[in-house]
Amino acid sequence: MHGCLLGFDFGLARIGVATGELETGLASALATVGGEVNAARFAAISRLIEEWRPVALVVGLPRPLDGEGTHALEPRCRRFANQLHGRFGLPVFFADERLSSVEAGRTLRGVGVRRWQARKEKLDAVAARLILQHFLDMHRHAIA
Repeated sequence: MHGCLLGFDFGLARIGVATGELETGLASALATVGGEVNAARFAAISRLIEEWRPVALVVGLPRPLDGEGTHALEPRCRRFANQLHGRFGLPVFFADERLSSVEAGRTLRGVGVRRWQARKEKLDAVAARLILQHFLDMHRHAIA
């Protein structure tokens, strides 16, 4: 498989989106989709899919830190992934997203983004990049 992947950090208020290339194995933060209305969210995602033409999608799956049981947001993430597959007909993979938002915050502070509001605007897209990069690092050769 060759081409682009889109990665998603699903949240109730915002969805971070990243893009990654199978050939290079590198992911980049792309956008943050805001709002709680599904129609608006999926319209924005549809535009990104039309623009980037991914061969597959990756959704971050929250897991409890200890690895036991189910995270409260996991069922919503799985539903979101099912909706993506149903609407766009693309393969959808899951990637562990434990601590991706914490690491995204560290990354933004490390590059000089100090104000909380400025970090908040970029945090979800950076978290999506981390999720997608982790997926690419772990599975690139298996799906290539």
